[in-house]
Amino acid sequence: MKTEDCRIELPGITFTRSLNQAAAGARVEGGRITLTSEARRDNFRDPAGKLSSDTAPVLLTQVDNRQPFTFTVRVTTTYLRTYDAGALYIFVNDDLWLKMAMEMDERQKTRMVTVRTIGTSDDNDHDVIEAKSVRMKISSDTTIVGFYYSLDGTNWQLIRVFKNDYPASIWLGISAQSPLGEGTSAVFEEISLTGQNISDFRLGI
Repeated sequence: MKTEDCRIELPGITFTRSLNQAAAGARVEGGRITLTSEARRDNFRDPAGKLSSDTAPVLLTQVDNRQPFTFTVRVTTTYLRTYDAGALYIFVNDDLWLKMAMEMDERQKTRMVTVRTIGTSDDNDHDVIEAKSVRMKISSDTTIVGFYYSLDGTNWQLIRVFKNDYPASIWLGISAQSPLGEGTSAVFEEISLTGQNISDFRLGI
């Protein structure tokens, strides 16, 4: 992925690293940020060695992974083609990253999706989401990491939990993608990054 420094400030967070020219397609307005993905942009390492891509724009902020954290964002995506999505990331390098996305699937349903990449990517489809927007949360107590979503900001659904075996320094980020389409955008708002973990990794609270 092509990387460059940037500085995009929002209430509660500052993004300082831009992958694949994400900063060039970012617009900040009223405490929220809109990211634009150009046509045929995606991050996915096909386990069969086909259709792999490292081109989706991602804005990142660095965190100390030796300390707890919780990253929460409300995401609204414009869906035009299959696999259009707005996503959150844990990013270490091109070969080691995770994303949680609200994505349009092959049946034109919008659903939560997670991808964990260690050299190659897995691909996990989760619940169908009929709401226009969804809140996503990533939390770590330094030992484990949980991925969650919520429709009301109060009740959280676990979609993935796993061991935190990542380096001392990692990056958290936001992204838009349009793997098959001519481009799309996603709006990220109510962004919160705190130095505490959730208390219950099953309930997400």
